[in-house]
Amino acid sequence: MTDSAEPLVFMMGQFEAVIPQDRVYSTKHLWLQKLEPQLYRVGFTSYSVRLLQDVYFLEWRVEAPTILREKQEIGEVESSKALSTLYAPAVGELVQFNEHLLEDPTPINTDCYGTGWLYDLRTTAIMKTPAEYVAHLDEGWEKTQNMLKGQIN
Repeated sequence: MTDSAEPLVFMMGQFEAVIPQDRVYSTKHLWLQKLEPQLYRVGFTSYSVRLLQDVYFLEWRVEAPTILREKQEIGEVESSKALSTLYAPAVGELVQFNEHLLEDPTPINTDCYGTGWLYDLRTTAIMKTPAEYVAHLDEGWEKTQNMLKGQIN
C-alpha cells in the first residue's frame, strides 16, 4: 500500500464513502494508519461518519495508557442520529487519545482521516485491507439500508 494510491470509493446511495489506501480497516468501521511498527492512529471511516451524521459529543470510559481487550467498551459518541458505544477494534494498548476532540468533536465530521483521529493503539492484530473493507461494506449494505429505512419510517 502506498500513500499515492487513489482512494477507493464505496457508494452509499448518492453519497461517497472514501476509503484511503494508506491504512487498514476494522469491520466496525474504524481506520488504522501505521505510525511505526505495531503503533496505529485510529479514527472513524467516512462510511461510519456518514451513518452517524453530525457527531457533537465524545466521551471516553477508559484512561490512557491502558491495555484493551478486543470489543472492550471504551467510550461513547453522540450524534444527531444516536448515542453509540465505542469498542476497541483489537487487543492492544490504547496509548493516547486525541484530547482536542473532547472539547470540540467537529473534526470527526469534517476531517475524519486527518485531525478527527480518535486515539493511538499499539497492536499486532491483522486488519482488513482497503479492498477487503470495501467488500465488507458491499456485503452489508443491503442490511444497513433496511436498518436506515426502519429508522426513518
